[in-house]
Amino acid sequence: MSQKKYNQAFKQTVVELYRSGTLVNQLSSEYGVSEVTIYKWIKLHSPIEGTNELTAAEVAAIQKENLRLKQEVDILKKAMTIFAQK
Repeated sequence: MSQKKYNQAFKQTVVELYRSGTLVNQLSSEYGVSEVTIYKWIKLHSPIEGTNELTAAEVAAIQKENLRLKQEVDILKKAMTIFAQK
């Protein structure tokens, strides 16, 4: 069974249609996406309570960027110690 890939704009459109009142089962049959997948997209693209409207997807992107930056800092620290020895 092959998995379909949907672009971000498509996912956002489906979530916005849900928020405007379209039922998940209607969206599922109209767009050929499983209801479970649509519910995952809704959860991923809905604001998290207690945040300034951050979604789970945005939090994941921030965490990924934070990890990348920490790795860059570690590389630069190692480079500084190498250059300091010379």
